[in-house]
Amino acid sequence: MTDYFALLNEPRRPWLEPEPLKRKFLDLSATNHPDRAHHLGETKRAAAQERYTELNAAYNCLRDSKDRLHHLLQLELGTLPKDVQRIPSELMDLSLEVGKACREADAFLAEKARATSPLLQVSFFQRSDEFTDKLQALRQRVNSLNDRLNDELKQIDAAWQARAATRATLLPRLEELYRLFSYFARWTSQVQERTVRLSF
Repeated sequence: MTDYFALLNEPRRPWLEPEPLKRKFLDLSATNHPDRAHHLGETKRAAAQERYTELNAAYNCLRDSKDRLHHLLQLELGTLPKDVQRIPSELMDLSLEVGKACREADAFLAEKARATSPLLQVSFFQRSDEFTDKLQALRQRVNSLNDRLNDELKQIDAAWQARAATRATLLPRLEELYRLFSYFARWTSQVQERTVRLSF
C-alpha cells in the first residue's frame, strides 16, 4: 500500500493545513505533469504519468479529513478501519431529519416530473425554493458539525505531534472521528444531490 503522506513528503498525522498541502502538491506534480513530459520517450512519459496520477491520488486523499483519517488509520493499524457502524444516539435526530427531508424532496420531484400543465409547472417553482431552503439549512447544520470535528482533529493533531510515544491511545478517537466524518459526508452528498435536482 502506498503511503500518501510519504509521497507528498508530509509527516503522518491527523491534520494537515490545506493551503501548504496544496502548494506542496502543485510543486511536486508540476515536474511530472503529462504536458511537460510529451517530448520524453514513451517509457519516461509513462513513468511521469504514473507519478502524476499517484501524486494526484495522494493529494485528493490527504486534503479531505475523512479520507486522510481512513488512510492514516489503515497505515497505523495495519488494517482498514471498521465500516461505519450504528449512528451515535446524539446524531439520530439529525439522521432522521435528513432522511425525511430527502424523502419529501424525492416525492416532490416525482410529482413535479408528472406535471404536464405549464400552469402547474409554474406553481412548482415556489415549492421548489421552499424545499431548497430546508435542505440548505440542514446542510449548514451538518457543515457546522463537520467544522467542530475538524477543530477537534486539530487538537488531537497537537497531542499527536507532542507525544509520539502515546499515539496509540489516540487511535480509537480518530477511528470514531472517521466514522462521524463518514456520516456527515453521506448526509451532505444526499442533501446536495436533491438541491441540484431541485434547481432544474
